[in-house]
Amino acid sequence: MADAGAGDPVQLSLLQGFGQPARARGTSPAAAADPVAQVLDESPLPHLDRFFDYLVPEELADAAVPGARVKARFAGQELAGYITGRRAEAPEGVRLVPLSKVVSPQPVLTPGLLRLATAVAERYAGTVSDVVRAAVPPRVAKVDQEFAGREAAAASPAVLPAPVVDASCFAGYTSGPAYLAHLAAGESPRAVLTSHRSYGPAAWTAQVAAAAAATVQSGRGALVVVPDARDLARMESALAAVLGAEGYLRLSAEDGPTLRYRNYLRLLHGEVRVAVGTRSAAYAPLRELGLIALWDDGDDLYVEQRAPYQHTREVLLLRAGQEECAVLLASAARSTEAERLVRHGWARPIQCERPVLRAQTPRVLNTADSFQQERDPLLAHARLPQAAWQAARDGLERGPVLVQVARTGFSPALSCQDCRTPARCPDCSGPLGQPGRAAVPVCRWCGRLAADYRCPACGSARLRASMAGAARTAEELGRAFPGVAVVSSAGEHVKDAVGARPALVVATPGAEPVAEAGYAAALLLDGNAMLSRESLRASEETLRRWFGAASLVRPAAEGGIVVVTADSDTVVGHLVRWDPAGAASRELDLRRELQLPPAVRIAALTGSPAGIELFLQDLDLPQVRLVGPVPLEARDAAVHRLLIFFGYREAAAVAAALRTRKAALSAKRTKDPVQVRLDGLDFI
Repeated sequence: MADAGAGDPVQLSLLQGFGQPARARGTSPAAAADPVAQVLDESPLPHLDRFFDYLVPEELADAAVPGARVKARFAGQELAGYITGRRAEAPEGVRLVPLSKVVSPQPVLTPGLLRLATAVAERYAGTVSDVVRAAVPPRVAKVDQEFAGREAAAASPAVLPAPVVDASCFAGYTSGPAYLAHLAAGESPRAVLTSHRSYGPAAWTAQVAAAAAATVQSGRGALVVVPDARDLARMESALAAVLGAEGYLRLSAEDGPTLRYRNYLRLLHGEVRVAVGTRSAAYAPLRELGLIALWDDGDDLYVEQRAPYQHTREVLLLRAGQEECAVLLASAARSTEAERLVRHGWARPIQCERPVLRAQTPRVLNTADSFQQERDPLLAHARLPQAAWQAARDGLERGPVLVQVARTGFSPALSCQDCRTPARCPDCSGPLGQPGRAAVPVCRWCGRLAADYRCPACGSARLRASMAGAARTAEELGRAFPGVAVVSSAGEHVKDAVGARPALVVATPGAEPVAEAGYAAALLLDGNAMLSRESLRASEETLRRWFGAASLVRPAAEGGIVVVTADSDTVVGHLVRWDPAGAASRELDLRRELQLPPAVRIAALTGSPAGIELFLQDLDLPQVRLVGPVPLEARDAAVHRLLIFFGYREAAAVAAALRTRKAALSAKRTKDPVQVRLDGLDFI
């Protein structure tokens, strides 16, 4: 074994005692051709994030292909890894350790995937092995046997009927039909689609499926990524309608290791041209990739929960740049990141023309405007204003009515009945909630019961609900509309669809079922609570949730109406005008003025004050702005966070410096580790 990178004194010290001549004692001769294998070891240590040279024994010569999984000894232990390449000889004077075993000859780590993993690691100051762990599904031995003896480069896609591209779903959209035409001609346009319909034949699923069909028509492959299982099921139905059941494959962790690995290998062997899936599907090994489509890039489910915490949107944009393929970022509400791409000319907007938009979207009514306030003097104190109640009653005569509430549970937030002080847990200061009407208050953070709670401000033992959850809202609506079915979709009981019969559907944001013919009306409650979240992205996230729910409602010409209860005229105004592009543009301008993401990039160092101070020593950074370090939480002064703001021009240098410093401290085995995260959504 030898380091394939630069000579690192710390690394060389780790390699002492592991050198052998070209033919190790007690082993078979080396392979005749290209006997040196470069291996990426699966190690969590940043200073080992590099390729190492190993000797390929003669008996492993045929199986040790680039991309294969192997076992190799390192520092006295056997590590799993991947062969990244073979070459004729090692650097002069280097003695090699032979590979222990070829676990699987399937070339699961393709050259393209390795390039993508390297780019993602460089962008997020992470390690390549961490990205590969998220990209390549775990091996299943019996599935490997199914593909034994088959060369990935020799297979060809099954011959299927040419897909029919139906451009009618883009009727009224500027540049929509032209985008499909460019895809069908084998070109690679980049676009940001703002879709206003989430049900029926003109839904976003039909639009994305049409783009995939146009790409397949040109002889290329397509990749579609969605945030969750519900969207995945809907997207599969749309793809099956245009490509057939055999025209695509799905990649999802919820399928289990066997099906996921089998589909991964089928894509690797080129049996299918189209893949659809959730977050990890961004790395699907498709050949001749012509289109990358991503639905709702503002969803936080796209953030990987393990290091280096990459966002799927950025992974796909990096892949699109490497493979020079088309891009389609589709959503009901435009994110500020997508708006930045449009503003810089990297992507073209696809959105509905205003006259058509007014005819195809529901009427939006704001109960907090001056006109409604004059009609209903008690409006400010009512959770369900008169206008919302009237819209629900009228809507139930035509079909189902959607009611969006902010939280699950019965009473997710409590406060003192006498002085209105928020009720907090005596042990951890977490918010107290009430899971049922007569239930004992419980902390939403630590789960402790607070049966003997007394307000620390006034000493009162009486509590009131400061927010009603989905369960309580469903109970109250059931009493307000007797004889009407009430359907709850929240928490662990999320429904995918509802029928056309009149019903009140109470759902939390993101859990709204789809009505086949659309909802007759929608009530967007708890708007002030959603806008008052402790986040600078609160207004952007709330608008994303509102547009998502409103896109499920019938057009105004069919009686569709959306009633929103919130005091912010600016934010609600974008929904009333149905202007997601204008909202994203305004938000991006504010971010530029304040120098906040995505106008700039951000890195966060989290750890002890001493650990952060040590990390900053010898850290070679260009011109950046430092904020902090400050305690991460008021009750825990041991954990601090330092924010680093920097421009896109300095991004590569900053990420490289952070990555290098992580590796140096890892090699020294410092006692105070510091977590490094770039572009996290929870920093601001």
